[in-house]
Amino acid sequence: MKAPRLKAGDEIRIVAPSSSFSILSDKSVRDATKRLTNLGFKITFASHLTERDALDSSSIMSRVKDIHEAFSDKNVKGILSAIGGFNCNELLPYLDFSLIKANPKIFCGYSDITALCNAITCKTGMITYVGPHFSSFQMDELQEYQTSSFLNVVSQDESITISPSSFWSQDAWYLPNPKRQLFPNDWKIYNDSDIVSGYCYGGNLGTFQLLFGTGFLPSLEDSILFLENTEEENYQDFARALSSLMQVAKHPKALLIGRFPKESKMTEKKLLTVLNKYPLLKEIPVMYDMDFGHTQPLFTIPIGDLVTVDTSEKTLTFK
Repeated sequence: MKAPRLKAGDEIRIVAPSSSFSILSDKSVRDATKRLTNLGFKITFASHLTERDALDSSSIMSRVKDIHEAFSDKNVKGILSAIGGFNCNELLPYLDFSLIKANPKIFCGYSDITALCNAITCKTGMITYVGPHFSSFQMDELQEYQTSSFLNVVSQDESITISPSSFWSQDAWYLPNPKRQLFPNDWKIYNDSDIVSGYCYGGNLGTFQLLFGTGFLPSLEDSILFLENTEEENYQDFARALSSLMQVAKHPKALLIGRFPKESKMTEKKLLTVLNKYPLLKEIPVMYDMDFGHTQPLFTIPIGDLVTVDTSEKTLTFK
């Protein structure tokens, strides 16, 4: 089930399912709001957005109430997470998935929001989106690729083809007057293969792993798995989480890996050593250093939607 496509004039509600909105600077909020408004959207903010506890988050019920209100409000057509965090999986037992299913809307965020996106898709059949937060729209350089991908995926009914961005970066783009360092970009192929199609699942691997063994994990049959690491997760975290995933998803159709932040200390040699452990990964398409996760820019992944992977052309086509 796809929610109605976003269009100019639609209202987008900002919620904070993980960390509190109040950790964002006033300038960040102004810049992100301005960019989204310039795209033609009306931006509104959830009631409990600025609550902040000792964990830099807010109570479970405040976050749940804001999500329920956003889905219930007939004027709201899209919902963006403010920012990531570490604890939105706390909300899953308390969400009214029947309410969400009865009021389909575009729902988008990444990192910790991986848990919400995959759980909502699992419980409702509604396609959700692992893509930019509200705060992601404050970025200037490399924003064109990120915004174009987001708008294409959430606004169009036609198939969307994604290819590598021209450049990538990992720097403090969110600071005033950031000094950006841009690098030429290319997606890399671990295993070339025939063109395959399957259903998109995943996002941040450490967060996706929190759904294993719960009733919130989608069926991973015929899955195309998207995996990425945060700055806090090192290469060892990725290796053991991938091992868990390969025991849960018995035979994915393809494996797509986002670019690793430098803090993870993942090198190409280490990654290839990890991937070489699994004979299956020599039989299916596998690409890495792709444009999603915790480097910039990122494309938007429609969770639960059909995607075709073409390693020879280095393209993804969302249906």
